[in-house]
This record gives sequence, structure tokens and C-alpha cells, in this order.
Amino acid sequence: MRKADREITNTRDIEAILHSQRVCRLGMISEGRAYVVPVNFGYEPGALYLHSSRKGKKIEALANNPEICFEVDADVAIVPGDLPCRFTTHYRSVIGFGRAVFLTDPEEKLYGLRVIMRAHGGPEQGFAPEALSAAAVIRIDIESMTGKSLPAPEKRAE
Repeated sequence: MRKADREITNTRDIEAILHSQRVCRLGMISEGRAYVVPVNFGYEPGALYLHSSRKGKKIEALANNPEICFEVDADVAIVPGDLPCRFTTHYRSVIGFGRAVFLTDPEEKLYGLRVIMRAHGGPEQGFAPEALSAAAVIRIDIESMTGKSLPAPEKRAE
């Protein structure tokens, strides 16, 4: 990382970002070009879980090349300045790399869907069998990830 003072090195802080957010941007290659799509997700140490229709551009791209990059950001705020070059952005983010695995075993799919529902505060029971068989559930095995933060300056007590 170019600016080491902005790197988040504590795993708990990185995981706090992943646990607190609901949308991840998934980067992949589709037809030889970069393709990024926002997806909802669930996180547990070492993996992200996604669900999708079983057809579409994202599914085709991951089937052809399971190598991915993901990005999650939190607390984003544009801070204006008095000159154009003095504008800045405060944020916390995680960027990671991994490999997509399509889950086919019904118990593994159910587990992944429960991780996603837990992340969104939803019920983890009651999945209809036909919905379970119709959905694609994808586990992203995380190979590496880094965190970065440019926090807002602390407010002074007056």
C-alpha cells in the first residue's frame, strides 16, 4: 500500500467493515473485459457468500474464470475544500482477492444462504426447497485482503 499510515492491519478492524456492510462490489473478467457488479453478501472468516440466479453475465463470467477481486466500503464522506485539490474523501474499505466456488450440495447451499441472511438480520430458517434448488449460491474463498482508512478528523470539544 502506497500510504502505509492509511492501512488497516488489524484483522478485527477489517472484519468489522465486512460484518457491518451489506453490499460488495465483485470484480471479474467477462468476455475478456473487466466487469464489476454490486452484490449483497454474507461474511465469515475466510469466505464471502453470494446468491444469484443460476443464469446471467455474472454466472457465466465466474464459470469461465473464478478468479475475483472484491471491494467493500463504509463511512464514505466527501469533504469539500476551499480549492479543487483540497477536496478529499473519508472512508474505510476492504479490497480482497479470491476464487469463486459454486456450491452444489444442498446443505452447503443452505449454509451459505444462512450466512447471507444472518448478515442482513433476516430469518435463517424456512427456505423453500424449490427456491434452494433454483438459486446459485457462491462461496468466495478469500486468498488475501487489505483494509484502508482515511478517517474523518476528530471533532474538538468546545
